Amino acid sequence: MTAQTISESSGGWLERENTIAKAGFNRWLVPPAALAIHLCIGMIYGFSVFLLPLSRAIGISKAVACPADSTILTRLFATSCDWQVADLGWIFSIGIVVLGGSAALFGGWLEKHGPRKAGVVAALCWAGGFLISAYGIYIHQLWMLWLGSGVIGGIGLGLGYISPVSTLIKWFPDKRGMATGMAIMGFGGGALIGAPLANNLMTNFASSSSVGVWQTFVVMGIIYFVFMMGGALGYRVPPDGWQPEGWKPVANTSGLITSRDVDLKDAHKTPQFWMIWIVLCFNVSAGIGVLGLASPILQEIFAGKLIGAPDVGFLQLDAGQKAAVAAIAAGFAGLLSFFNIIGRFFWASISDKIGRKLTYATFFVLGCILYASTPTLAHSGNKALFVLAFCIILSMYGGGFATVPAYLADMFGTKFVGAIHGRLLTAWSTAGILGPVVVNYIRDAQIAAGVERASVYDRTMYVLAGFLVIGFVANLLVRPVAEKWYIKGDKSGPSKGAAKATGGSFGIGLGGFSVPAMIAWVIVGIPIIWGIVDTLKKAFILFS
Repeated sequence: MTAQTISESSGGWLERENTIAKAGFNRWLVPPAALAIHLCIGMIYGFSVFLLPLSRAIGISKAVACPADSTILTRLFATSCDWQVADLGWIFSIGIVVLGGSAALFGGWLEKHGPRKAGVVAALCWAGGFLISAYGIYIHQLWMLWLGSGVIGGIGLGLGYISPVSTLIKWFPDKRGMATGMAIMGFGGGALIGAPLANNLMTNFASSSSVGVWQTFVVMGIIYFVFMMGGALGYRVPPDGWQPEGWKPVANTSGLITSRDVDLKDAHKTPQFWMIWIVLCFNVSAGIGVLGLASPILQEIFAGKLIGAPDVGFLQLDAGQKAAVAAIAAGFAGLLSFFNIIGRFFWASISDKIGRKLTYATFFVLGCILYASTPTLAHSGNKALFVLAFCIILSMYGGGFATVPAYLADMFGTKFVGAIHGRLLTAWSTAGILGPVVVNYIRDAQIAAGVERASVYDRTMYVLAGFLVIGFVANLLVRPVAEKWYIKGDKSGPSKGAAKATGGSFGIGLGGFSVPAMIAWVIVGIPIIWGIVDTLKKAFILFS
């Protein structure tokens, strides 16, 4: 038996050719499969809930400080002192950077082997990362958390994030934006489910000898593995040339929607790829910087105004007032996360109507106006409008993630869109460093210069507005791809004899309804609803 035969016999059922849908398959089974994976890996946004408990994993009630002369290298292997929050924060940063790198590196492999195999590998990496980290917490080795949830988990993030993209776009050529929006909204919603779940588990497992984190990691790793494997095994790809019954591609006179394909090896050679890269990078940089500092922003700007003490600045708050203000700010952060989710579906669906280029133009123009106006809203004390402005901003931040896969499919075709999207996600890795660094640097510089806390973010907001101006110009420069980049001999339209699948151009209720589809949507819908309700209950504190 040859090595190739062994490989095919051991992993053949995961290969792309064995995931091609049979006649009568309901395409509405694919989005909940994608959601099952994205809701799990989206917990990377909720990792901050572990930081404070982990910072006192040895001291339990009070952190045991490492020696003042300790270095990050010694703290990676230290077993007798607690970890610093700053050192733990690298788990998130490593995860996001590896996400972009693995998505770019393995995108071509995914297109060859299919979403099922990629989803299984993502499940093994993401859930396995939790278990490795759990053991690292148990024996108190920080490097194992960096490796487990940062590096290995980051590979799971990258593969899990891009695994449904090309599949959904091919199943929903009539609703590209809506389809990717449905899946990618799950990534934004992962923290809404995972964060309160983690808090409940840590409370349950906490004792006089443990903060309950390693046990929580084990339970969540198992839960995530089960859900992600269910999603991966639920993936199906349409036959080559498939299209929804009765649907005909609409002629696009602008040239911004192609029916042909650009090869993966050529996509990054086009100016269109790099213009869209800049579009995503600066849209994300502006939003992620604010998202990471949402709680401090509200606390420092409004301070006593949040609790009925308008003359009390942030530095004058006593311990009890700070706790009350922090609770309200937590509701603000949750509300932003909610709009981040809603925006992913809303704006991506809107882009199906008005086009991707106009959708991004809306993000940049409206976002620039809102960022530039927030200092005025803050100084006027108008809390409601200030919160509303940031809710809209974060909806467009999420919308940018959900709309970009459809933008790429419009420009480069659907054949390699998953791999091209993977390479484009290096823009996210860049933004994950650029946005927070710029926001944090400006904040610290303003504080060092003696600027009062209520005004330390004014300059930041103007800089972020400038980021969006750069994105607007890049989006304006997007033009149709030149003829030379298309695959030679590539013809548009479906191939003869292409199979049909149920689910018309509208979907549920018009040939798309089935009991399996309903069950699949209920399975992913229940945790989403639970997370949203929990978040809104906390957010209502803002206006109570």
